[in-house]
Amino acid sequence: MPIDIKRRDFINGAVIGAGGLLLNGCGKEVVTEIPVTADAPGFFSPTDPSAYYPPTLTGMRGSHEGSFEVAHELAWRGNKPARYETLNEHYDLIVVGAGMSGLAAARYYQQKMGTDARILILDNHDDFGGHAKRNEFHQDGRMMLSLGGAQNIEALSNYSDSARGLMEDIGIDGDFIEFMNRQTSDDMFLAGKMQAENGIAMPGANGHVTVRGNWLAAMFGGKGHEKSVRALPLPTTEQDKLVDFFSGQQDFLDDLSLTEKWDYINTTSYNRYLMDKVGLAESTLPILNAIIINLTGVSGWNLTVLEGMTMGGTGIKSMGWVGKATAKLAELALNSLLSVTMFPDGNASVARLLVQKLIPAVAPGMQGTPDVAIARFDYSALDQENYATRLRLNSTAVGVRENNKNQVEVDYVQQGKAQRVTADHCVLACYNALIPHLCPEMPEAQKAGLSYGVKTPFVYANVQLKDGQAYSKLGATLFQCPYDPFQWVSTSPAVAVGGYEPPRNPDDPMVVFMMHSPMTGPEQPASCRDQLRMARHTIYSTPFADYEEQIRQQLQSLLGKHGFNHETDIQAITVNRIPHGYAYAYLGLYDPKWEDGQAPHEIGRAQFGRISIANTDSEATPLMNLAFDAAWRAVEEQTA
Repeated sequence: MPIDIKRRDFINGAVIGAGGLLLNGCGKEVVTEIPVTADAPGFFSPTDPSAYYPPTLTGMRGSHEGSFEVAHELAWRGNKPARYETLNEHYDLIVVGAGMSGLAAARYYQQKMGTDARILILDNHDDFGGHAKRNEFHQDGRMMLSLGGAQNIEALSNYSDSARGLMEDIGIDGDFIEFMNRQTSDDMFLAGKMQAENGIAMPGANGHVTVRGNWLAAMFGGKGHEKSVRALPLPTTEQDKLVDFFSGQQDFLDDLSLTEKWDYINTTSYNRYLMDKVGLAESTLPILNAIIINLTGVSGWNLTVLEGMTMGGTGIKSMGWVGKATAKLAELALNSLLSVTMFPDGNASVARLLVQKLIPAVAPGMQGTPDVAIARFDYSALDQENYATRLRLNSTAVGVRENNKNQVEVDYVQQGKAQRVTADHCVLACYNALIPHLCPEMPEAQKAGLSYGVKTPFVYANVQLKDGQAYSKLGATLFQCPYDPFQWVSTSPAVAVGGYEPPRNPDDPMVVFMMHSPMTGPEQPASCRDQLRMARHTIYSTPFADYEEQIRQQLQSLLGKHGFNHETDIQAITVNRIPHGYAYAYLGLYDPKWEDGQAPHEIGRAQFGRISIANTDSEATPLMNLAFDAAWRAVEEQTA
């Protein structure tokens, strides 16, 4: 989310943006084709193929077939069942949505009301965790893990007391975060090792041209930045402009006064600045946009200059004396923003820890953080009549309302069956845009607030390779690929926590992690929200076969010269399609500045009788700690 910088802070030389990451951090010159050790997965016995175990499924995951059709019928056409079977089930609390907010709400309620409190969690997907998807592969007696969505655990110092308390409840405290850092391979750029080598790869005449070193630091004028730029397959004139821009030798806004600079960087898009002031060709912009797209889900056309520089875009050194005066503060700001740790399966392990707290029988032998990554979960234990807390998957809510018995009725469809359950209270932890369709009795102003934001779509793919020989020869674990369908390519997180044994050497099988954002392309007159809707449509309309072809072509071009053959080396592909992704964060080019309490997300999250709302949409920020804060607020509303 863009950092809110005040005009007086800018003028006083305070943090103008977070774009100064690693301004002096490029410790190695950029070189090509230097082998490093690749990652390989940890040992684990294969799962029972006859058991219901969604993490091992390949093909299209995330918004998979069967998870969205009922909701689309409701939201697009107003269609839902006319009759429901009323089950003999009454709960103290029903939670709609088993993502981070939903699981947290259930745990907060359980902690406050006791373990005997009857709780039902409904989710339309075949697995819990929401965007925190676990992708699990097996080969030659080894288990390989990767993340299929939300992955970062930000610094706990940024958490509220309630959110930090929840993390400590599941075993994630400051000491464990330090342990995770120690257990993360030093070359694992994806998992927060920001000094690790990372490269850039661009299509060339004979496959991709790969440039390694610390490319991100080079973008901010670090050591060896000119050599790295000169290695790119770009016209010399474009290379010259990038070298000047990265080094900060020129103030590209020197024709403006300080006040005019402030106005410019808050009313002009980052990409327009790159073209009009820096003089870059439009064809060069993807190189500057690749990191922004994967941090925010939108491009430099959608962000102001200031927002772009707070979200990973380079250029603070090109702001003259103001930029140079604030460069160190900016470096500290972005280092804090990107100071993350992660489990080998991302935040899926956080979801697993929460579920095991809620329903211990799902993994009765699990100790917690020491073995969460390798614990075998019994999905049949999620929805048992004799447990106080139940988690019901493949169940899409289609109606939520209060009845005349001071109860909440929740209608849902599970595998074609229309059913109804009741509760004393309800927390809607689904995404905001669906809620007006679930609760049509809500005030129109609240429904408008709920409908305002549009979630950011994205796709995370994981590709199982028979070994890491070819990838190890790239010389870095992560590469930005600005001209490819998947803009980031990395090894899966090599983090030896939760009982997981990371890769040993290039002879072991491995998983390649790939990130794709559909928010690319030229400048558009449509609002960012409309662009996000179009991007979501693109994701929904792209079949798995097309993604598979893109993945195979990109990896073959990237790895082919190192002996890679996609036909024999790729063992499995999992595509995690997330059309309704990160919560919408307000943007300076499109959204007004509302008075406190009057922003759409604040109006939309108002308590509605026995119904409360908990999700990152209600915080207008896609961070896990705020998902927890929203859950805490909702539970407090319903237990006051």
